[in-house]
Amino acid sequence: MAATFNLSGKVAIVTGASRGIGEAIAAALAGAGASVVISSRKQEGLDAAAARLRAAGGEVTAIAAHTGDAGAVEALVKGTVERYGGVDILVNNAATNPHFGPVLTAEESQWDKTFDVNVKGYWRMVKACVPHMQARGGGKIINLASIAGKIPQPGMGVYCVTKAGVIMLTEVLAAELAPFNIQVNAIAPGFVKTKFSAALWSNPEINNAVLAGVPQRRMAEPEEIAGIALYLASPASSFTTGATFLIDGGQAIGHPLYAMMKGG
Repeated sequence: MAATFNLSGKVAIVTGASRGIGEAIAAALAGAGASVVISSRKQEGLDAAAARLRAAGGEVTAIAAHTGDAGAVEALVKGTVERYGGVDILVNNAATNPHFGPVLTAEESQWDKTFDVNVKGYWRMVKACVPHMQARGGGKIINLASIAGKIPQPGMGVYCVTKAGVIMLTEVLAAELAPFNIQVNAIAPGFVKTKFSAALWSNPEINNAVLAGVPQRRMAEPEEIAGIALYLASPASSFTTGATFLIDGGQAIGHPLYAMMKGG
């Protein structure tokens, strides 16, 4: 059974991978034998992450790129192919959220920036990688969505809309790329303890309010998102496409009143 999760000989690109969920996924893929290119906007943070991953035995290359820049995306994929000979796995994880507050208070520029990175950035990466996947007989695309794409989150309306877009983009791409043996799926994490979510967990009042709606009464650690990513990147998921996997500690089915129930 372990062979179905073996990624030896595979080449993966993980965006938004200088820390948090992206780094944890990169570590899982490298640990399964893949050669991994990690990317984010700043080379310094990437180099530090690459050092950590190499220390654990991974074959890792760091290439800085802003997924909102089409030229940077092309350079990232070109650099990956030059280094490792192709692309088999793409994990779209880079994201931004410049606006917090009611959706009607967002500036148009904030809408544009959020869509450009969170949705169009994913599309740019897929467009650049697919020809290389086709040349190798197939591939795996994993898009990081969010529970915010399924359930509205207070103050995060623009982000929610983009993550809902990621889920639909995943489904459209899955249908269009199925004939090329390319599986496309999404992961929708709930609350994960990362720098991106620090505004939530660093404030005790907000943190308690958030956890009241999570049956497991805690946030996830980034490594707890990596397992499903390994499944979706591996041969084990060869008949899985167009799906969105909620990894949320039960948040989607939770209700604050459950916190009052003690085992019954």
